[in-house]
Amino acid sequence: MVRRLGALMGDAVLQVDSDRLHTIVDAFESRTILVVGDCMMDEYLWGAVSRISPEAPVPVVDVQEETVTLGGAANVASNAVTLGGRVVLVGVIGDDRRGEVFLERMDQLGLDRGGILVSAGRPTTVKTRIVAHSQHVVRADREVRGPLARDEADWILEKTLDALHTADGVIVSDYGKGVLSASLLGALIPAARRMNKVCAVDPKLSHFDSYRGASVITPNKHEAGQAAQRILADDTALQEVGHDLLSSLDLDALLITRGEEGMSLFERGGRYVHLPTRAREVYDVTGAGDTVICTLTLAVSAGASMVEAAEIANHAARIAVGQVGTTSVTKQALLESFVS
Repeated sequence: MVRRLGALMGDAVLQVDSDRLHTIVDAFESRTILVVGDCMMDEYLWGAVSRISPEAPVPVVDVQEETVTLGGAANVASNAVTLGGRVVLVGVIGDDRRGEVFLERMDQLGLDRGGILVSAGRPTTVKTRIVAHSQHVVRADREVRGPLARDEADWILEKTLDALHTADGVIVSDYGKGVLSASLLGALIPAARRMNKVCAVDPKLSHFDSYRGASVITPNKHEAGQAAQRILADDTALQEVGHDLLSSLDLDALLITRGEEGMSLFERGGRYVHLPTRAREVYDVTGAGDTVICTLTLAVSAGASMVEAAEIANHAARIAVGQVGTTSVTKQALLESFVS
């Protein structure tokens, strides 16, 4: 039986009423989300280990399968599509084979290529993970993390501001690969606020000051502590940091993700709610942050309160971490999570 949402101060066991949940989730299909940020490909080599290399004390993985999925900002966009929303994705890929695969994956999802800049000056960011017996063995990254060329940055800014006019909400997916700059954020966030559109940011430490005025940012516990230059050794320290960041960055809300400890939501006016984790088993946290911010933004744009949206995102995270590899959460799986 699904219990009715009861928003409490501090620790709370929350659940969204079934009728209310369906109203919010059904509205996803009428919402358009602008996703801007660092696009990448997530490559997986799946295999098994039966011996140690004679060349060095490392396992030898017998590769049995290879998969490639959209990652970073593109994974956010992928989740929005599988949850039923409409998406405009703005980002940069390289003029290379992985970039071609990226565009093919976009086509399969029905995403418009119009917001993707193909750069001759940088490769498509690729994260290659080797997984053996469901265990992540090693990751290799191929990327350039420097800022975009001036003409490329201008193109991204123009595409972003144009798309903002017809979007119901915007997600800034910052992986620190160079697409997002202080000047872009300084134009986008105030514009979203002027248009009264939810602007959610998955942050990177180097840009924290540039997120000022966003609707909500979603750092993990480690990032929040680093931003405040404090060790979050207990709940008291976490709450102090949460309220301080909320105020200093002039946010409407701050959602700190805490892994197996759940999520902590801080809202303007002093409200604090802790949401215990919904995950029963955690196999892989890859892409979980993408799932959280995507679901949260869709829900708020669909009329949910921030507390309702956080609880819905909490259930989406439960699905994401229960699978190995980068995954997209479906609308049906999200609804079923509330009754299982």
